[in-house]
Amino acid sequence: METKVLLPTAENINTVGSALRNGELVGVPTETVYGLAANALDGEAVKSIFEAKGRPADNPLIVHISDISQIERFDLVSEIPENAKMLMKAFWPGPLTIIMKKGAVPDEVTAGLDTVAVRFPSHPVTARIITAADVPLAAPSANTSGKPSPTTARHVLHDMNGRIPYIVDGGACEVGVESTVITVAGETPCLLRPGGVTLEQLEGVIGHVDVADAVLHQLKEGQTAASPGMKYKHYAPSAHIVLIKADDKKYIEYVNERASSGTAALCYDEDCERLSVRTYPYGAKEDYAAQSNRIFDVLRRIDEDGVKTVYGRCPETGGLAMAVYNRLIRAAGFEVIELA
Repeated sequence: METKVLLPTAENINTVGSALRNGELVGVPTETVYGLAANALDGEAVKSIFEAKGRPADNPLIVHISDISQIERFDLVSEIPENAKMLMKAFWPGPLTIIMKKGAVPDEVTAGLDTVAVRFPSHPVTARIITAADVPLAAPSANTSGKPSPTTARHVLHDMNGRIPYIVDGGACEVGVESTVITVAGETPCLLRPGGVTLEQLEGVIGHVDVADAVLHQLKEGQTAASPGMKYKHYAPSAHIVLIKADDKKYIEYVNERASSGTAALCYDEDCERLSVRTYPYGAKEDYAAQSNRIFDVLRRIDEDGVKTVYGRCPETGGLAMAVYNRLIRAAGFEVIELA
């Protein structure tokens, strides 16, 4: 199969809209990361997402819409709780996914769960594609399963060349990490994956929100993944990543003591001049938006450069930094060294 990278012209949008409606896969831009989209109402089309990605079928997908009215029109959920309506009003369109009790959504989308994850992305090209397709789109990140998520069309082509017919190039993603996922299907709202909408912002709208243990820790053996991105190892380059939890001085000393041709540092911008290994800065120490925007691109560059071992700065866990921590802890397979 030849994979074509298309600019988002009106003609091309209509082409990919028709392809999606007819069961084909398309790489689409969003404000978070690029998605691998299929008709969410077509179970067979959704199955092909898992095949293209090499993704386990027990990992649920997110359904993307371009208008809130499509939730009812396509019978996506059985009911919309009041707190979900408040979140939609505050953060949609935007990088927030809301999990509710499912309606007439194929089991292939929800991994057999009785809930469905729904998102209304803010990227204008995404909205045009969904509108042209005239169906909601199931779309995980458009990468090979377990690898860093794609934030440019070039990244998608690298992973999906020959596997899908089209990729729409909508430019670099603004947020850089996947959407925040919150479930309102239980008694208390619970954050399942941090992203561009922070825990603090959510609580500012609906009050207390629980945080799932798997956000900052490893999913327990046998535990069901209620949201994408909760699995053990995820977002990982081929290099061996070790996170170092330490102050500036101890981190620099630790990495420099282990300097060799095959090692590198995944560090803050301020660290670079003090390190004696190849550096991959992913943002200033307290610029969490920049860290979020750059982290997946940096992880992909590590792979491209053939680095063997990477010593990463362990980020903070509050605000938008929680999203970066969540991705890096999984990229490292939860291998963290804490220096007292």
